[in-house]
Amino acid sequence: MIYTKLNDLLGIQYPIIQGGMAWVADAKLASAVSNAGGLGLIAAMNMNGQMLKAEIEKAKSLTDKPFGVNIMLMSPFAEEVAKTVIESGVKIVTTGAGNPAKFMEAWINAGIKVIPVVPSVTLAKLAERNGAAAVVAEGGESGGHVGDLTTMTIVPQVCDAVNIPVIAAGGIGDGRGIAAALMLGALGVQVGTRFLVAYECDIHQNYKDRVIKAKDTDTFVTGRRLGHPVRCLKSPFTRDMLTKEYDSTITNEQIEALAAGSLRLAAKEGDTLKGTFMCGQIAALVKKEQSVKEIITEMFTQAEQILQRDMQWVK
Repeated sequence: MIYTKLNDLLGIQYPIIQGGMAWVADAKLASAVSNAGGLGLIAAMNMNGQMLKAEIEKAKSLTDKPFGVNIMLMSPFAEEVAKTVIESGVKIVTTGAGNPAKFMEAWINAGIKVIPVVPSVTLAKLAERNGAAAVVAEGGESGGHVGDLTTMTIVPQVCDAVNIPVIAAGGIGDGRGIAAALMLGALGVQVGTRFLVAYECDIHQNYKDRVIKAKDTDTFVTGRRLGHPVRCLKSPFTRDMLTKEYDSTITNEQIEALAAGSLRLAAKEGDTLKGTFMCGQIAALVKKEQSVKEIITEMFTQAEQILQRDMQWVK
């Protein structure tokens, strides 16, 4: 079995965290991941404090294993949900899309392990100085909000720069990705796209089908003009969005208005015309729907076989 310091830090069987995907990662998915031995996360991006509290209570009823909450700092509810995780007794918080520094003292004083998702060495060092328990070094291959560096480059650089555990994310969808992340120095992985096709994931079937049918070149990045680049599957809507980003006659406010609510349309309504299907570059490796337990077991079995086999390369 693959066992690292991350297992002990988070109290989990496998060193894997499920990505905090807005409109996707709810109590049902998070508890399924935790019950299967990983760390499930509830995504707070689309929730206010009351909604998040209800999801946290639901997760507690579905699992007695550790789980956490992901807080996207660009959310209009960030301040509210930052307090909710303390009041609800959450023990693990991951953050994305910003610097969580102003919340960290209160979280740490409440006994919360804070794990920021970082797109650069600079932010990783800052997170460590502010008391982070670990960091997720995320490459631009991932779905949703992305940075510029690739997983292959950012993970070893962050591992060299900080003394806290590093979790690799971006482009990891099977055991080969896990093995590669560990070889780069990470102590675990964060996986999002692969869990989109889990039976326990309640997104619309159209979303799952699009992921399963995706080819290697079927994702691209929109939103660079707005400063919040997002990786998603190509569609008539996202192609139109990308075209409008290069149209100087269209304002940023107009582009933001067009994008508003498009992820919900994809995840909850399966709208293939107006929805944004956030998805990582590993979608082409995803071939079928599976249970969360099958996904995690399959990935780590393959990773163990690869790491054992690789000894033959040393002579």
